[in-house]
Amino acid sequence: MTDALANSGLVVVDKPQGMTSHDVVGRLRRIFHTRKVGHAGTLDPMATGVLVVGLERGTKFLAHMVASTKSYAATIRLGMATHTDDAEGERTWGEPASELDMEQVNKEVAALTGDIMQRPAAVSAIKIDGKRAHERVREGEEVEIPARPVTVSRFDILAHRIEGEYLDLDVTVDCSSGTYIRSLARDLGEVLGVGGHLTALRRTEVGPFTLGDARTLDELADAPALSLSLDEALARSYPVLQVTEGEAKALAMGKWLEPRGLKGTYAAVDPDGHSIALIKEKGKRLATVFVARPSTL
Repeated sequence: MTDALANSGLVVVDKPQGMTSHDVVGRLRRIFHTRKVGHAGTLDPMATGVLVVGLERGTKFLAHMVASTKSYAATIRLGMATHTDDAEGERTWGEPASELDMEQVNKEVAALTGDIMQRPAAVSAIKIDGKRAHERVREGEEVEIPARPVTVSRFDILAHRIEGEYLDLDVTVDCSSGTYIRSLARDLGEVLGVGGHLTALRRTEVGPFTLGDARTLDELADAPALSLSLDEALARSYPVLQVTEGEAKALAMGKWLEPRGLKGTYAAVDPDGHSIALIKEKGKRLATVFVARPSTL
């Protein structure tokens, strides 16, 4: 018997520089011969690394995918600010940074770690009155997005070097979803009084998905294959609750089970190893949040 979800799941792409996330989706539509492709968590064209993409029914799982934390490797250049906060933007101001005291730099990096208020980059994908901020900036508008709470759980300088009047920092950052690494570069440069922007960015992790799961577009073109089936994706993203065959059939129909004192969301897995649904206790019911394998398949 053919599995109706055989072509559904996630593809973890190592996004190349110079492509938008939408470009990657378009390429995968051609590679996998399907229109049902969507991505989770946009990466800037300049950035490389982990981009999680859903195929077929995997696209519906993206809204439920656990990706509360993300990790990056980046290079920050101190000594120049740009209007995009990265190397693709035009210089706005700057002061020589080659004489900066690393003790002071480390102190300000520490101040940007933890629970902070961050003003998103003006060229972000955030919508302002129905239009994305980066579109407004490219049309010449002045864009100021209100600061919002984010968590930077790790912001470490791995190496530093002088490049003329600039000071380049190779950093690693672990942060909550919604954190802008280019904003960290901008804010660090501002507080040090020299200006700062991002010259390189590579996303190394999105929730439980890492570069170890990722394949390049060329590799996928040569051998199209899911990185994780929908069964594997649910079980990787959430704690697993084993259910009986009868319980699995009930969940597949959207029915609820008796509560068992569970905290948070679980992946309900049947005796055959199929992830049937995401479930969560709501009052006196253990109810479905997302049905991966509906009985109507």
